[in-house]
Amino acid sequence: MNYEYLNSKLSPMERTMILLSQMTIEEKVGQMVQVSASKTDVIKKEDGYEYINGELNDEEVKDWTLKRHAGSFLHVIGDRAKYIQELAASTRLAIPVIFGIDAIHGHALHNGATIFPSQLAMSCSWNEELIEKMGRVTAKEVTADGLNWTFSPVLCIGRDLRWGRINETLGEDPYLIGELGAAMIKGYQGKNIADDDSILACAKHYIAYGESTGGRDSYDTQISYRKLREVFLPPFKRAVDVGCCTFMAGYQSIDGNPASSNSKILREILKKELGFDGFVVTDWDNTGNLMSKQKIVNNMNEASGKVIEAGNDMIMNTPEFYKATLQLVENGKISEALIDDAVKRILYIKFTMGLFEKVKKNDLHMGESVFSCKEHLDVNLNLARECPVLLENKNNTLPLARTVKKIAVIGPNADDIRAQYGDWTFFSHPTPKDNVIAERPYYTILEGIKEIAQKRGVEVVYHKGCHIMDKLDEDIKGAIKEVADVDVIVAVIGDCLDQNGEFKDRADLNLSGAQQRLLEELKGTGKPLIVVLVNGKPLSVPWVAENADALIETFNSGMFGGKATSEIIFGETNPSGKLTISFPYHSGQLPVYYNQLLGWHGEKYMDMPMGPLYSFGYGLSYSSFEYSNLELSHKVCKIEDIVTIKVDVTNTSKRDGTEIVQLYVNDVISSIITPFKQLKGFKRTLIKSGETKTVSFELGVSELYIVDQNENYIVEPGEFTIMVGTDSRDVSLLKDSFTVTA
Repeated sequence: MNYEYLNSKLSPMERTMILLSQMTIEEKVGQMVQVSASKTDVIKKEDGYEYINGELNDEEVKDWTLKRHAGSFLHVIGDRAKYIQELAASTRLAIPVIFGIDAIHGHALHNGATIFPSQLAMSCSWNEELIEKMGRVTAKEVTADGLNWTFSPVLCIGRDLRWGRINETLGEDPYLIGELGAAMIKGYQGKNIADDDSILACAKHYIAYGESTGGRDSYDTQISYRKLREVFLPPFKRAVDVGCCTFMAGYQSIDGNPASSNSKILREILKKELGFDGFVVTDWDNTGNLMSKQKIVNNMNEASGKVIEAGNDMIMNTPEFYKATLQLVENGKISEALIDDAVKRILYIKFTMGLFEKVKKNDLHMGESVFSCKEHLDVNLNLARECPVLLENKNNTLPLARTVKKIAVIGPNADDIRAQYGDWTFFSHPTPKDNVIAERPYYTILEGIKEIAQKRGVEVVYHKGCHIMDKLDEDIKGAIKEVADVDVIVAVIGDCLDQNGEFKDRADLNLSGAQQRLLEELKGTGKPLIVVLVNGKPLSVPWVAENADALIETFNSGMFGGKATSEIIFGETNPSGKLTISFPYHSGQLPVYYNQLLGWHGEKYMDMPMGPLYSFGYGLSYSSFEYSNLELSHKVCKIEDIVTIKVDVTNTSKRDGTEIVQLYVNDVISSIITPFKQLKGFKRTLIKSGETKTVSFELGVSELYIVDQNENYIVEPGEFTIMVGTDSRDVSLLKDSFTVTA
């Protein structure tokens, strides 16, 4: 044996090649397997560990670790991870295990960890700095649990709101998703992936997963490769550029070819063209799905061969892959060189992240004292304050006047932390438990309002009114009685966990249950009506838009969403959030994303208004801002030029505020139909009352490329319109143009 691969002075690739040369085929294939232990509980006894109530018993864990050399385990927490790592260290080559966890918005599968707003909620902050800090906090808490890999960020584009996983996206725009996703990756992986508190990021779901037909999860995506490159590839390219260590292949097919059996997207585009040097993991049982659901192969041997040839390196939760692949190699049906390529990538990441050294130092479990520590809670609260979006504020209903002495908080989501947390927490994964109680600290909307109201001597009454889904479980009359003598009503409505996530695509985006009738009855009292939405996706709420005196969108706002929203209601915080996803008037109006193509006869449905109810980039503030003096450094450009774009933004109100200045571009005439406008830059800018700030953007002309019918990236000569303003609507934008010469 040559143990020189344990020499940390050698480069990761040198160590990888030394180790790979000494591995048996069984050890190699084992490294490609990720085993799920997601429903296993552990009890530590004097004579060892006992696994109960789970998919893997103690003998199965030993078998996968000691005999089949599994390279990774999924959804293992705490002492279980330490135990498995100890088993791995006792094997011939002592190759450590990577532990994966769905830490999507914080280490939220752990009850007691810091739970942040969902990706959709946090994206409305447009704050790369705070989102990177969120990633850092998550990494520290994940590593404290002995784990080292998160399946995040989700870089899917949320364009069909019926899709059940809209809540996991960063919105509808490829550019913004790429920038915010890059910030998350930097946070997770830190300055050095080998640091003790850094974890592997995973860009998912590669690629165009959210575009499946009809918003149906894991279904067929009917797009061209030209469209794939134009719309869906840019966020993933950004992930490669910032050094994301792993990618996850999507469940869905692309024009009938499952993503995990698609060598063009995995080997040709991702690995060869983009230069990705990490490893690709399949999603949950993608390999088995080729046979059982998508039915493009007859048996597991064929399925295993397909995913290896396509370019997958690690196989999530398809245990049959191990035996099938050994048979394929033995029978000469697949080249061992392909196995070597996959294992090389996995080992390279293990060496790069310093996993061998971390195991040797036995610092795999840093202790739970880091969970929800003050530093982490402060980051969470700061982010939560920038996420809510003020959509309506008629007659300056908000912030509440000091004359308000009694408030009624009404609605099914006013005091429901499950709805506020959303998907991918200990409430929903890996094993939902109806009797789980969330650990403090957290604030529901009701609790946040009560805390501030108490300081101001304001009385608060509460009534649930109705259930989110069940029309029978309602007491609207009781709610109306509670509001008889109040000064203002805060109605907290939306959706619930049962309406979001995998297997929960939704055809009807109207308010469910008796919520609409509850709102109408509350409006009928004549009291000022403030509506707060707690929901996993945009809903169809035109009645609310017209009738509410104020409307706040919070999405799934995490531990401190209730506190942050209440601060906005009382005026302690000036709202600055802006939508990263558009709202429809009606489900049948979909899609309503802002960057659509030209050419539709009439440009609208005959029975619907033109455009969305609320547009991408939209959000109100207690401050008001005026844009002027749009200037371009060039009027005629070459492809190598960089255009400086400047605009003056003045705070015309009496209150300091933060404005998110947005830059859009339109290619006026092009050989391929291009969108109305496309986001190319944004700047969060704090502007004091009465102050004017000049905001600058640097726009490379090379960024104005189109993808032609042959999948070539080209910048065509011609006129480009530059638009700068407060949101994506034409009425909100100043415009100028420049010309690109041949």
